[in-house]
Formats: sequence, structure tokens, C-alpha cells
Amino acid sequence: MAFNTGLSGLRAAAVDLDVTGNNIANASTVGFKSSRVQFGDLYANGFLSGGSNPVGDGVNVQGIKQSFGQGNISFTDNGLDMAIEGDGFFVLNNGGETRYSRAGQFTIDKDGFVVNNQSMRVQGFTADGDGNLSGIRGDLEIATDNLAPRRTTNLRSDLNLDSRESVLESRVRDVGPLAFGDVNGEQFEMTYTDGTPAYSVDLSGLTTARQIADKLTTAPGLSASATTTANLGLSDADVAAAGFSFELRINGAPLQLDTSNVSSLEELKAAINDSSDTAISAAIVDDGTGNNVLRVSHNQGENLDITYNDGSGGASNTVWETGDINVTGDRTIAGVTATGGSGNNFVTEYGQSPIRITNEFNPQDQRTYNHATSTSIFDSLGNSHELTQFFVKEPSPGNGVGVSEWSVYLQIDGEMVAGTDATPYTARFDQDGTLQSINGDASGEIVITDWVPKDKNGQPNGSDGPPAAGATVVTPIPDPPTTSAFVLSLGETTQYGATFGVDDQRQNGYTTGRLSGLDVSSEGVLFARYTNGQSKSLGQVALASFSNTDGLSPVGDTSWVETFESGQPVIGKPDTGTLGGIKASSVEESNVDLSGELVNLIIAQRNYQANAKTIETSDAVTQTIINLR
Repeated sequence: MAFNTGLSGLRAAAVDLDVTGNNIANASTVGFKSSRVQFGDLYANGFLSGGSNPVGDGVNVQGIKQSFGQGNISFTDNGLDMAIEGDGFFVLNNGGETRYSRAGQFTIDKDGFVVNNQSMRVQGFTADGDGNLSGIRGDLEIATDNLAPRRTTNLRSDLNLDSRESVLESRVRDVGPLAFGDVNGEQFEMTYTDGTPAYSVDLSGLTTARQIADKLTTAPGLSASATTTANLGLSDADVAAAGFSFELRINGAPLQLDTSNVSSLEELKAAINDSSDTAISAAIVDDGTGNNVLRVSHNQGENLDITYNDGSGGASNTVWETGDINVTGDRTIAGVTATGGSGNNFVTEYGQSPIRITNEFNPQDQRTYNHATSTSIFDSLGNSHELTQFFVKEPSPGNGVGVSEWSVYLQIDGEMVAGTDATPYTARFDQDGTLQSINGDASGEIVITDWVPKDKNGQPNGSDGPPAAGATVVTPIPDPPTTSAFVLSLGETTQYGATFGVDDQRQNGYTTGRLSGLDVSSEGVLFARYTNGQSKSLGQVALASFSNTDGLSPVGDTSWVETFESGQPVIGKPDTGTLGGIKASSVEESNVDLSGELVNLIIAQRNYQANAKTIETSDAVTQTIINLR
């Protein structure tokens, strides 16, 4: 009896020594979980009763239980090393057999698969070609080929246009000059493009061009001035004659001139210019035939009445001039119709010159636009092109209350696009500085459909070009795109009294790129970084948990397999449910407490020695009995 009891104790102590030694041996093994021996006492008993012998029969090793407590996490210099912080196991494919491990020392094999040191492939949720994660589980693979380029189909610009900026461009339409006699007594009605009510002007009962100009200027959008000019056919000999006389009247009132010592045209000109009326001036000009004439002008359009005698003894000459009116209209003028006369359109009946533009937009002259910003976009071959947006403040429509407008011009690689070389887009803002619309479209989108990507020599570079004539372009541009058309979104643009600034500007295109590195997120997502600045998810590590972790069976290589006792695995994404998160460039160290194991080693040794002593004592007693004679 005593021999069996001591022998069982020796066996149990030996197992304890083995387990403790194994723990100590794997104290530096990544992902290793320490074990401990569980003992139970033995008593003799029958099938139907507990037995009658109260003396124990020794000790039995009931089991060896592993501790799955968290080990310390240490950082490494390998970007693919991963540590699980919390519950869960990595899922590994060992040639068709599924294993589970906490050891996250991973690398890439020659085929591009993520594997551990034993070439077991790491399982995870795969991603499609665009980096979208799926729910399909498989071997994680790192694609090392170049990232294909993506053409730009959407550009979003969030800007603030400075409302304090002034209008740089001035557009006027010159009408005239109009003779006093042609418009005197007419009635005109002005119509407008910006919603300003029609305005009527009655020119009846007026006697001078100045009065007509003043009356026309009262109309919104019109500006008028008058000038009266008289050409006198006088020569130096005429002025020098003894009987020469000269009288100048303005609206019938004589102008005081000192002509007593005048003997030449120059002296007569000087006498007129020295008069008290600063609106009167004189100059000697060529009449177009090589002869000089004296030109007398009144720059405010009053009537001129000039009488002179050249001293030849003949009758006096009288010149009567009523003047001309010069009219300019701004861009809001739709038409000016004579309602009291012939009824014809004013500009048709009396003549019209082209629109005269001051500070007209010129992308080469920064004085002609208020703001500009540039960004890179990409064609279907991944070539980079520079898109520049120009913003020009325009006069506010109507009376300027509660609304503002800006013109938007677009240029790619120095060439105007979206038809803005002829007609810019109009961005309208409300009284709060919020964008109302662009060309009446509340979405704030501009669709560029006329861009032909070109090389540095200005020739098409072989990438996709504009849509076919008449083709409808819908937004957003559907995938896969087949043309160079793209959408510029200005919907978040504002107009506040603050400095012009680009709050956000992003586009969805990029050039080709080579793999430059890998990153792993806390959710276990593997991101590939490329030389073009892009990143793409390649997959996500899968983790498994078990209802009874203690039921897993260790199979070596710091891995376990599923058993009936463990139950089936629940596989999911890291940091979801009860699963832990992932620490990248880190590993989980062994959870062996080396100090505790050394103490256990001493205890196991003591137990072994004590049980050996039991056998020795039993042997001595037995020998004493044998020696009885």
C-alpha cells in the first residue's frame, strides 16, 4: 500500500516537474500560455459503495490546464507583427487544417500570402479591387503589383470668396453720338435683364443737348454726357483784316471776349480759352483736307451761337450748333425703345457700338480676377493636369440687396474649359453668404464635358476624351467612367467678409503607384501604402473565440485546434463583440511568471523527494519483516 502511494506521488511530482520545466523553457516563446497541473487524491472504493477503507491510495494527475491570461505586449520593428489585446485567436490555415494561435509573428511568403513562422497562412476577410472589405473569409494576400491609375470624376472645392472684394470689370455699351435734333421730343422706355422695372424718359420740351443728357442719366443703368462743337472756316488773314468781328453766344447769352488785339487764329483761340466760362474751349484742327479750322467746343452740351465777319465787307457768318449726346448703358440694359416717335428700338434706330469692357478677364493678368486656386486632376492614363479656378466678382443684380454674383472661369493646363472662354458660370449668393446656385442649379455643380487631355506639346495624349456630341452626362459620374468628363462641386462655397481661403479641396483621381509599405489598424485592417500617396485596404484579420477556451487542444507551434469540449469557433472582426483589438508592430509575450515557476520547481522537487522517502521507509519496514526468523 505504502509503495503504491509513494509511487503515485513520484509520478505526480514528475509530471509537475515536467510542466514547470516546460513553462520555464517557453518563458520567451511569443504567444505561449503557461500550464499548471491539477491533482486529485485516490481512495479505494467499489462500484456500488464508497468502500470501507478510509486510508487513501495516493495521488492522481487529473489534468493539465493552460492559463489563457493576457501576456505583456512588446513592440517590434516588423509592421506585420500583431498582438491581440483581449480575447481571441488568430485563425491559421495549415494546409487544410485550421489552427488557432495567439502568436502574431507574421511575414509574407514568396506568393504574397501573410504567413507565420511555420508557413501557416493567416485567415481574414478579403477586399475587392477597390479596397472594399467583404464578408468572405480566406487567405490574406498582399498584392505587390502597381496600383492602377484612377481618372478624376469628382472634384470638391470648399472655398470662401471675400465679399469685401471690389468689382474689377466694367462693361458698358456706347450709343451715339446722338444729335440733339434726332432725339429731341422723343419718349424712351428702358427694359432690364436683372428684374429692374421698366423706366420711361420723356425728352419733350428740352432745348439743349445738356438737358437731354441730364434727363437720360436719371434712368437706371444709363449714363449720358453732351458736347457741342462748331467748326469755323477762318484763316489768319481773315482774323487779321481790319473789319474782323467775332461774337460767341451760349444759349443766347453773349460770352465776354477780348478780341481787340487779335490778329491770328492762335490769338483768337487764346482769347476764347481765356474766357470766364471754363466749359468753353477752342483748338486749331485739320478739317481733313489739309486746311486748318478753328474748333469751338462746349463740353457740357449747351447751344452755341457764333457770328463772325471776316472783314471782307460781305455779310456776317452765323454758325448755330445744338450739340450731340453720348450715351452708355451697363450690362443690365436689355433694350431702349422710342415710344413717342417711330417706335423702333433705340439702339437700332440711332446706332450702337460694341460693348466696351474695362479690366476684361484675362487668366494671364492677375489684375482681372479677384481669386484663383489650382489643384491637380488625373486623366485615364494617370497623367497629372492642373485645373485652375478663377473667381471674378460681378455687380450685384437688381438693387444689390440680399444677393451677390461671381463669375467662375475654369482652365486646365492653360486652356479654358467648360465653355468659360465664351461664357463664364455665374455663382449667386444670398444675404447670408450661402451659395444659392450656379447658373440656376442649386446643387452647385459644374460638369466639365469638353476637356481633351493633352501632353506637354499640346497634343492629345491618348487617354479618354470628351463624351460624344449630344451624349448625356449624369452626375455623379457612374463607375467605370468612360470619358474625361468630371464634376466640379462648389456646393459648400461661401461668401463671407473674410480673406479668401480654401477650406477643403479634394478629388478622387490619382496616378499609378508602387507599394511602399503596409499598415495595420486596431481593427486588423491591412492597408497598403503606395508611392502616389494613396492607400488601399487589402483585407482584415479574422479572430476566433470559443465558449470553452480550456477545451482547446494544444498541437505545438504555439497553436491549438478545436475539440468537442471547446465548442465551435465564433469568427469575427477584431474589436467587435467580445473579440479584442489588434496592436500593430507588436507581439504578445508568454504569460509565464518565471519567478513563480522557479518556486514551483522547488516545491515539485521537495514533493518528489518526500514521496521517495515514503518508498524508502516502506522498504525498510518490509525488510525488517523479512529479516524475522
